[in-house]
Amino acid sequence: MPKPKVLVADPIAQRGIDELAAGGSLDVTVKLGLKEDQLIEIIGDFAALVVRSETKANAKVIEAAHKLKLIGRAGVGVDNVDVDAATRRGIIVMNTPGGNTISTAEHAFSLMVSTARNIPQADASVKSGKWDRKTFVGVELYNKTLAILGMGRIGTEIARRAIAFGMRVLAYDPYLSPSRARSLQVELVEKLDDILPQADFITMHMPLTAETKYMLNKERLAKTKKGVRIVNCARGGLIEEAALIDALRSKHVAAAALDVFEKEPLPADVPLRELPNLVLTPHLGASTAEAQEGVGIEIAEQIKAALLHGEIRNAVNMPSIDAKTLAVVGPHLALGEKLGLFLSQIAAKRLLSLNINFSGKINDADTTPITRAVLSGFLRAAGGASVNVVNAPAFAEQLGLKVTESRESSVGDFAELIELTATGESGWCSVAGTFFGTTPRIVKVNGRHVEAKPDGVVFLLENRDRPGIVGLVGTLMGRHQVNIAGMSLSRDTVGGQALTVLNLDSVPGEALMKELLAESDISTAQVVTL
Repeated sequence: MPKPKVLVADPIAQRGIDELAAGGSLDVTVKLGLKEDQLIEIIGDFAALVVRSETKANAKVIEAAHKLKLIGRAGVGVDNVDVDAATRRGIIVMNTPGGNTISTAEHAFSLMVSTARNIPQADASVKSGKWDRKTFVGVELYNKTLAILGMGRIGTEIARRAIAFGMRVLAYDPYLSPSRARSLQVELVEKLDDILPQADFITMHMPLTAETKYMLNKERLAKTKKGVRIVNCARGGLIEEAALIDALRSKHVAAAALDVFEKEPLPADVPLRELPNLVLTPHLGASTAEAQEGVGIEIAEQIKAALLHGEIRNAVNMPSIDAKTLAVVGPHLALGEKLGLFLSQIAAKRLLSLNINFSGKINDADTTPITRAVLSGFLRAAGGASVNVVNAPAFAEQLGLKVTESRESSVGDFAELIELTATGESGWCSVAGTFFGTTPRIVKVNGRHVEAKPDGVVFLLENRDRPGIVGLVGTLMGRHQVNIAGMSLSRDTVGGQALTVLNLDSVPGEALMKELLAESDISTAQVVTL
């Protein structure tokens, strides 16, 4: 039987390559710097592909990869891998979460020190033959206020180092619980706009999502303290670069340091290169010998375990379970992820606990993979693409979110039920789902019985129960060219509070939402995308 062939397409540590080749069970080929057409030409022979950030495993490459079983990303993000295309082809995508945490935290902190003391500029000045001490007067970190935007693994490490330097640390993270913030000795600030005017330094450690895109734009940069210093070692696109350029030129932002950019490699003619109060590094957050060796060995071990023993670890697009268990709980994994994603969009942001209750015949199976699938959906907004079924429990713990499971033997009208309840300082919120035959359905929202497909656009409307409200909603939807694919109604009493759940063919626009909420009988309207 031929050995599984592994292609290493980007540079990884030699110890990682040695680990792949150890024992002689895998046929390892190292080909670096391949262009897309060259990769497409040869990828059909390989069972596994190892990349970092340079090689793009896009849909065209994946379509040509007839034998490919695994794509291993030696790093955290999978931006250069088309995960959806891989999933459709049955290809497992793995990453190495956590491997770059210390490296990136140290780089971000080093850049913060550089902005405080003008180190790169002073170095360049001395090397050019000058001795200009007055120009490079800096500021101390001691007794200054640092705002950390995003308190995941890296943000946590930054906080520890800043506290050691005598800084006051503020934290903005919609998903961090107050108890976790207290344990980290940071002050939790509820709103981004409230933290910005207080900060002498700002460092960013959030994933790039639709919610965080340009979170520091022109308007928000104007709200920062004059003389603020900003560091971004997370993702290009968190800062609106054009707005930052203007703020640096006006000296409203005293200095900044960027390791990531909206477009990489950074174009030669970009104005960022011309600013004397801006420090630039070429995406070096993970570029330490320790980090590179660590992620190289980690991805090699994962690929060997998967190809030779069927063991799946750190998979982005499937749970870490064996084939027998997957056959039983497979459909529930997709439902659980959708329920988690649904609940995360209707619940309050700052939550303390999440309970997952299993009722009926589902209790005969191992529900651990379902719980992990629920968490991966529930935490997606907080952690972005780096959250998966493997690291979701640890991510929840990091946020201070208490996750519990409970069980009931019977479930009334249903053979089985998965119900999620999120609790926070402002109250609780819940959703439940089951199967009608093999068809998944949402059957409860906040304790009210409904029926909706857990797919596409789901619209929730709370209103006073009165004649004509359904017709009003339908008329407004039609006027704005929003088609209703399904409808479910629930009320507590005649004339009381009613819940309307709609499956829609498109996302309602802002104008439609304003018209709906202008009606005195409509109290809330929420859009969920699944």
